Amino acid sequence: MPRHIISKKAHRLNEDKDPSPSRKKERRPNPVLRLLAFLLTAVMVLGAVFLIVNYDKLNFDSIKRWFAYRDLEREDGGQAQSFPFDGDGTSTFASLDGDLLVCSTTGVRLYSASGQVYVDRTVTMEHPVAVAAGSTALAYDAGGQTLLVCRDRAEAFSLELGQDEEVLSADVNEKGWMVTVTQQSGYKGVVTVYDDQFRPQMQVSLSSRFIMDAALAPDNSAVAVLAMGLTDGTFTSQVELYPTAGTADDASPQTTAPVGSQVILEMTWDDGGIWALGEDEIYHLDASAALTGSYSYAGRYLKGFSLGGDGTAALLLGKYRAGSAAELVVVDGQGEAQATLALDEQVLSISAAGRYISLLTADRLNIYDHQDLSVYHSLEGTQSARKALQRTDGSVLLIGNDTARVYLPQ
Repeated sequence: MPRHIISKKAHRLNEDKDPSPSRKKERRPNPVLRLLAFLLTAVMVLGAVFLIVNYDKLNFDSIKRWFAYRDLEREDGGQAQSFPFDGDGTSTFASLDGDLLVCSTTGVRLYSASGQVYVDRTVTMEHPVAVAAGSTALAYDAGGQTLLVCRDRAEAFSLELGQDEEVLSADVNEKGWMVTVTQQSGYKGVVTVYDDQFRPQMQVSLSSRFIMDAALAPDNSAVAVLAMGLTDGTFTSQVELYPTAGTADDASPQTTAPVGSQVILEMTWDDGGIWALGEDEIYHLDASAALTGSYSYAGRYLKGFSLGGDGTAALLLGKYRAGSAAELVVVDGQGEAQATLALDEQVLSISAAGRYISLLTADRLNIYDHQDLSVYHSLEGTQSARKALQRTDGSVLLIGNDTARVYLPQ
């Protein structure tokens, strides 16, 4: 037999004996396992669609509160044990990562929810102001020379101005960037932007217009400056937008938006845009300082307000300056009244954060959903609380004359 035929037969014989798995017959998947995998995938897809469609209706804040305050002792009604704080009648407060910042004429102090003191700085302030965002809080003396920053339960930065300088206002955004408005010789206002390490990034110095306030963009890309000056012989307020990249000393703003001839009481910048609250009207502008809407309450008294809501502003309006009759109005970014609620009790404090608005009266705390002002939770018996600080997780800091405590809705 020829050699090449013998070689081919031997090769076929070796192929028949090849134990390689690729030569074996493949097994078909178990139909039961395939069905279970299909059902599991379908459930996960349907669950994801349900969460997307109903996200605004669901509330996971109770779970957040459980993790955040699981070690905090509380009563059956959801109130934690009260703790004393050092302050006086001029004290201002800010909520910082579950802690309480107290800024008074005698100093700045940071307390945990159980009353532990983390920061205790003695400093004299004539007009103490406290503000907070994210994990950073500011305490400063409006019209004075002192500013302190708290972060990570410690004093992170301090600013002491010269005798010929004054801090007019200061603010911080969620990313820890800070902006100050100061009065300096030769200028009607100076705006300084600091990064999250408190290094100066840019400055706006104006000599032709008074600077009343400033607010930083959530992404740190720009700063909104509230200026007031003469236009055709009349004082007008306007929001001026400056980029934070590079200096802008006496430069022209990128954009200017008039916000009436009234005094603007407060300006803030959230994820939805810029709020400018005046005596008779509130304005909302987008990130480019274009007006998106305004809401007028001329003829009514602005008895209280809070601009900490998620894309909304909460206004407490009354026909008369005195008396308990009032109306709670939630304004959206288009200047429309999203929800209203008539009130017949004297409101001691109003505070908004995230999706919640809290109203404190002499004997009750009501927490509302900002979408429709439906009651989320109520607490009867507030133990002489005079001020409420709403938090985004639904919890509330109740503050009295010299004690404070956390209320956790259950």
